[in-house]
Amino acid sequence: MLDEHPDWNRTKLSEELCKLWDWKSDVGQLKDISCRDVLRALDADGQITLPPKKKRGTLKGRNNREGIQLCFFNAAQPAPIEARLKAVAPVIVEIADAREKIGEFKSFIGQYHYLGYGQSVGECMRYMVRSRDGDPLACLMFGSSAWRCAPRDKYIGWADEERRANLHLTTNNTRFLILPWVRIPYLASHLLSVISRRVSQDWQMKYGHPLHLLETFVERGRFAGTCYKAANWMRIGETTGRGRDSVSARAVLPIKDVYVYPLAMDYREKLAGHTVPGQWKAGGK
Repeated sequence: MLDEHPDWNRTKLSEELCKLWDWKSDVGQLKDISCRDVLRALDADGQITLPPKKKRGTLKGRNNREGIQLCFFNAAQPAPIEARLKAVAPVIVEIADAREKIGEFKSFIGQYHYLGYGQSVGECMRYMVRSRDGDPLACLMFGSSAWRCAPRDKYIGWADEERRANLHLTTNNTRFLILPWVRIPYLASHLLSVISRRVSQDWQMKYGHPLHLLETFVERGRFAGTCYKAANWMRIGETTGRGRDSVSARAVLPIKDVYVYPLAMDYREKLAGHTVPGQWKAGGK
């Protein structure tokens, strides 16, 4: 294809390969982003030579804070929202997929989350949470789970083959932001509980398959994981700090606590294909 179509860019190439290989999600969407990951790996290994990357404008920069701010409203920070939880409940949870909602979501994360928006690869769900009066309160994003995580894999009972086959049935809470002007006790744990009750169904509607387990990584020294604990997530271990591509035995990244939240009592059977001792339901042993 590269030889026959030298004018194709990477997106066109990945889309045509997905059509050729019938590489689609359960709802029929081309998995061109996953395909591009494979192409980039082949390119890095010297097996193929990809067309040059497209140059992106400032507004489209994935993690360009200045560009993200430009696509926001350039408005003054809203007045503080200091209230009890019942004053804003029931909260309104929106899936931020529409163009105008994605822009607002990226702006909030880019400006106020310490990691910025980052890069979303593969299946992803973005939630914007508002008060019952429509005031924005929080943003949550769920994306691809860590390819390998020893505490999680041991906890589920995953062998490598089982992990590769079933990783898409889990998701990682990659971003959780309570907007800095919002001061509402217990809001964070409440939102985690609200989202956990609907995320699998939302995933089913968007991607054609459910979820059976949620995971997240909480950086030590920066956060205590209090809201996750209050929402019945379980701490199951910690990362090594070496990172996925590290060749050193030394920790070069911040150590993070690993938390998980099963969405069904039989999640281990669904994820590993067999029962593992110590089965527990969400909320406790």
